[in-house]
This record gives sequence, structure tokens and C-alpha cells, in this order.
Amino acid sequence: MKLIQQKKRKKNAQISSIDRTKSQEIWRQFKKNKGAMICLFIVILVLLVGIFSSVLISYKDQVTKINATLRLGKPTLANPFGNDELGRDLFSRVVYGTRYSLAIGFSSAFLALLIGEVLGVTAGYYGGLWEILVMRFTDIWSAIPITLLAVILVASLGTGVMSLIVALGLSSIAAFTRMARAAVLTVRGNEYIEAAKAAGASNFFIITQHIIPNSLSPMVVQSTMQVATSIVQAAALSFIGLGVPVPMPEWGTLLAAGRTYMRNSPHLTLFPGLAILITVLAINVVGDGLRDALDPKLKR
Repeated sequence: MKLIQQKKRKKNAQISSIDRTKSQEIWRQFKKNKGAMICLFIVILVLLVGIFSSVLISYKDQVTKINATLRLGKPTLANPFGNDELGRDLFSRVVYGTRYSLAIGFSSAFLALLIGEVLGVTAGYYGGLWEILVMRFTDIWSAIPITLLAVILVASLGTGVMSLIVALGLSSIAAFTRMARAAVLTVRGNEYIEAAKAAGASNFFIITQHIIPNSLSPMVVQSTMQVATSIVQAAALSFIGLGVPVPMPEWGTLLAAGRTYMRNSPHLTLFPGLAILITVLAINVVGDGLRDALDPKLKR
């Protein structure tokens, strides 16, 4: 009995060592891309701002406090981003809005990944009628432009953060489904899958322990790109009044509020626009770096 336990511990240690080696190699490859490292720092900084925005800034005293005497105020040392049409501090609103934009981006990407992974993996592994049904559904879903589909879903579900997350997540599942199925087809016929079947392993065990871990790399990269896409789409929907309600300082809502005063007070749209630009650009560059690090053909 002790011998069996020792063998199990030794095997687990070997697996852990292999996982650490893979992680270290991916990190080593990623560090070679200086631009990706800089953008990773920016993404981490933005995430920290979003997480601790409620601690750093008072929603009642700084984000929503109206001061008519500072209406459309220009940027100053006290208010580095200026003041909006109601005299509210734009810097506080942009910083506090980070949590909404990031929450929508990451949550909708995770929802699309979860649903797309389940559909794509099961379709690629089982094949047959289920694969035909899933892929034809994906074809129909892909035929509708993503933004138009998101608008339809938001109009059906109503405005709000949760509705926006669900709408953006559901509108993006087609790309994840296709990618997951393609990744599964590349590993489904490998020898270790056949060996697991011959050993009597269940389909659930094979999918969770072999199929998904070995087909996850492209999904991680796609998820990163989807976060950036969701942030832009959320801002676009909020800009046309179908996203986050007006009291919440989401970046797209701030752009929509400032467009009326764009000629005389361009700072109302400049700073929210820069926040979207810098965040989306940084996430996309990090995604490119991950793709290069995870692609064996690009490793040197």
C-alpha cells in the first residue's frame, strides 16, 4: 500500500514539474516581447485601478457630486481631466468607470469562452448529428453581424450591466465554438487519446483531462482578444444609449454625454476615448504576445 502511495506521489510530482516547465517556457518566450511586457504592466495597472476604484474614489462625493460653478471646467491641477456638463470631476468618473468597462469585457469574454468551449469540444469529440447541429447553428449565428446581434439582444433584455454582459457574451460564442472544434480535431486522433479509450476511461474524463488541456492555448489567446473587443462594443452600445444607464460612469456613456459639447469642451470626450484606446491597445498587444509564446512554431 505504501509503495502504491509513493508511486502516486512521484507521478504527481513529475506532472507538476512538467507543468511548471511549460509555464516557465511560456513566460520566457513572452518576456522576449518587450512591447507585450510593457502592455502587460499597463493592463495590470488598469486592473488594479478597476478593482480598487471604490476604495480610491468616493462615488457619492467625487463621482456623482454636482457643482454648477465648475460646469464644463477645463483641466486644472485640482481636476486634471476637467469637469463635465454638471460640474462633476471627470477624472474621478473615468477612473471609476474602469470597473464597469473591465467587468463587462472580462465577464462577457468568459461567458463566450464557457459556452463556446462546451459546444465546440463536444461537437469535435463526439461528431455525428450533434456536430452537424452545432456547426449549422454556428453558421446561422455567424451570419448576423456581431454588433447588430448585440443590439438585438440588449433591446430584448433591457439596458444594464448584466444585460450587456449576456448580450456581448452570446453574440461572440460562434468564434469560440469554431476555434474549440478545430483545436479538438487536431488532438482527437492522437495516441494518448486512443490509449485512454483502450484503458476504459470515460468520455468525460478524456474531455476534461486530455482534450481541453491540450486545446486550450488558442482559446486563451482568443479570450484575450475578445476582452478588448467587448470593451469597444460595450462603449459603442452605451454611446447609442443601449448599454450602461446614464448615472453609471462607463466609458461609452461618458463619450455619449460629452459629444454635445465636443466643439467647445473636447476634454469631455478626449479622456474617456484615451482610456478606451490605451486599454484596448494594451490588451491586444498582450494577446499577440501570448499567441507568439504559445505557438511552438514561433519559439526560438
